[in-house]
Amino acid sequence: MSSLKETAQAYKPKQTLNITDLDRVDLSWPMEDREGTNSEGENFKYRVMVVNDMEYRVPTTVIEEIKKMLELKPDLQFVQVTKTGSGLSTRYSVRARD
Repeated sequence: MSSLKETAQAYKPKQTLNITDLDRVDLSWPMEDREGTNSEGENFKYRVMVVNDMEYRVPTTVIEEIKKMLELKPDLQFVQVTKTGSGLSTRYSVRARD
């Protein structure tokens, strides 16, 4: 059994990464819904993929792009997501990946 001191020293806060932090995204990975609170105290909802106990946020625009790709290639299995910009000017690009 560990002490409170040891537990505090080993503590790592839970962090949500972004789908762009993955080199390759498997489209069969499960999605989950989450809720958060912004700096103004307002609640918001977002979607994440849980991979190896890490959460990766998936923006709605990425889901929309993948939907378009699946309409053209229904057997698509993997994609890669990249982003440019930051904050409200962030833009995501999705491309097929082997």
